[in-house]
Amino acid sequence: MKSALEGLLFISGDEGLTLNQIKDILEINLDECKMILKDLYNDYQKQDRGISLEFLGGRFKLTTKKEHYKYYEKLVHNEQKSNLSQSALEVLSIIAYNQPISRIKIDKIRGVNSSYVIRKLILKNLIEDCGRSDEVGRPLLYRVTSNFLNYFGLGSIKDLPPIEKVENINSEQNIFDIRYHDN
Repeated sequence: MKSALEGLLFISGDEGLTLNQIKDILEINLDECKMILKDLYNDYQKQDRGISLEFLGGRFKLTTKKEHYKYYEKLVHNEQKSNLSQSALEVLSIIAYNQPISRIKIDKIRGVNSSYVIRKLILKNLIEDCGRSDEVGRPLLYRVTSNFLNYFGLGSIKDLPPIEKVENINSEQNIFDIRYHDN
């Protein structure tokens, strides 16, 4: 059960899980749930582990250890300099055309989990959260930032190519390049 819980916490990403969610998903009682959480917490307290289990905002989440901050900072700094991957462009497109949109809806459109890509795009200041949905679980909603507009040379979100044009491009073509090829 402990490894199943670890996987669940990993999948839940920044949203984390409540005690009741864990109990219900694992189909165990409250005492068992607390015992497994305590065991997992103790495992992560060992010095040779890079992540920890935290209780933040009423939810259990996997987080990085503070003592390794200088390494995480280097990664973030390097990633901010790098180009955007195909998956990042895909997520950006989905958000730009459907904003505000939740990660769950993005995942449904893409067919894969987008948590990691969303975190990278937030770090690059290309997207931001803009509140919570009224849907069950009140998931975060995302939208593009003014930095996104600057990055792609757009005056406003209205300058994105119309959806009809996006549907007619081949898979090799970057949808943001359409703006420059159609003029």
